[in-house]
Amino acid sequence: MGHLDVSACSLTLPDGRVLLDDVSFRVAEGSKVALIGANGAGKTSLLRIIGGTLSASSGAVQVAGGLGIMWQFIDESAETIADALLSVAPRSAREAAERLAAAERRMIEVATESAQLSYASALAAWGDAGGYEAEVLWDTCTVAALGEPFEACRERDVRTLSGGEQKRLVLEALLRGSHEVLLLDEPDNYLDVAGKRWLEEQLRATAKSVLFVSHDRELLARTADSIVTLELGAAGNTTWTHPGGFATYHEARERRFERLDELRRRWDDEHAKLQALVQMYKQKAAYNSDMTSRYRAAQTRLARFEQAGPPQERPREQRIDMRLRGGRTGKRAIICDHLELVGLTDPFGLEVWYGDRLAVLGPNGTGKSHLLRLLAAGGSHPDVQHRPVGDLPIEPVEHTGTARLGARVRPGWFAQTQGRPDLHRRTLVEILHRGDQHRDGMDRETASRALDRYELATSAEQDFGSLSGGQKARFQILLLELGGATLLLLDEPTDNLDLLSAEALQQALRAFDGTVLAVTHDRWFAREFDRYLVIDDAGAVRETAEPVWAA
Repeated sequence: MGHLDVSACSLTLPDGRVLLDDVSFRVAEGSKVALIGANGAGKTSLLRIIGGTLSASSGAVQVAGGLGIMWQFIDESAETIADALLSVAPRSAREAAERLAAAERRMIEVATESAQLSYASALAAWGDAGGYEAEVLWDTCTVAALGEPFEACRERDVRTLSGGEQKRLVLEALLRGSHEVLLLDEPDNYLDVAGKRWLEEQLRATAKSVLFVSHDRELLARTADSIVTLELGAAGNTTWTHPGGFATYHEARERRFERLDELRRRWDDEHAKLQALVQMYKQKAAYNSDMTSRYRAAQTRLARFEQAGPPQERPREQRIDMRLRGGRTGKRAIICDHLELVGLTDPFGLEVWYGDRLAVLGPNGTGKSHLLRLLAAGGSHPDVQHRPVGDLPIEPVEHTGTARLGARVRPGWFAQTQGRPDLHRRTLVEILHRGDQHRDGMDRETASRALDRYELATSAEQDFGSLSGGQKARFQILLLELGGATLLLLDEPTDNLDLLSAEALQQALRAFDGTVLAVTHDRWFAREFDRYLVIDDAGAVRETAEPVWAA
């Protein structure tokens, strides 16, 4: 059975900053360990070290049983479904596949006896590497994930699959494959609730050892045996392992912080006593030579105490201060009359009142994001007052019936994909300095203060496109705050937010003076809402008082 050991790993960045310092933890045989931490704490870098694509400055990683890896995004070089499945196959199969493809190309080009012999040899090597067994496995995976046999879809462009389909396909291959240790980077992203529940069942059932990164609190609560936290430190980020599940994590973390604070208070008290003792003997030794030896002994004792150093400091915590203000609008914020999203939903009516918190639920592909996009553009016949916050171009949504926004309703849209072409090739400071039609520009000092409230001050000079998913999400929320939106349209806002950022968003939404519509598959986040609009696979739309996750 496989296991994973990370021992005293450190990573120094090219600019000299220490990102990871003395990181150590273990994934025991058959255990399911969650890796969490603030956005930018170094989780992805740590996974790359474990996966062998990044070298640690010091330390070691040991894996027993073979390592299967699912990165947050499928390998960009994978063009077809076969390529995607091959990217998570054992190395011997990948190398044999490359040799076979090269031999096949050569045989097509020259068709000589030598080329034919090379192709036959490559075919034999593919068989020896377990290639044919892999194709049988992949057939099972494509049927389970896509409903098609492997031979029918192997050459299909992988980009024609939704994000959820891509995740499910790769997860099927890894969970059914031969690797005994799995490394999964945000495996739940893009999965709808049915997919998340499937993933939870698979993680609980598999005998494999799994290290996974996730921000989904429900997934953490249902699957993690233990939790490794990357904690922020002035001299580099390090790890703390909670040996229990998510249900006891917060309480254990608070108790740990209290212990660290108490140890530091005791150290400071002892330090002060030793300094006072040295000072006393110094004064006495000045007029009594018999005290000289005691003075030197006190100095030695203080020096040894200071050389040993203080106990571990309490880790720095993110301080995220979201100030979503909103503003008073007409009583009816949204009115939909016989609205039909063409090809997606049946006609439906909907009234959303000022101050409502409405979650839009349903499987992937049912039109939830289309509904938000229609409202983000101002509805069917947008008035000048309903122009959206920001410069993001909004594609029209084909529909019949009408969707209207109420008086003084100004929509602010959080886009799920975070592509934001309007923000690319611009630094965060530049974006805030320029402003837009709804948002005043800022001087550098004011912009820096705003970024600091969102833990983005150190990224002020970074291009938006170079930010992590969590940083992009926080910056988008900051723009909504500054733009003065009175209707928040949030499309999967917690997908890339770390736990503290998600909790900060929830707190900000509670204080927001306006109306909120959110598309979400985050079951923990959904509990914050008081109304639920459910769209099922058949296109039926209904309202419920409680979250309904099954169609």
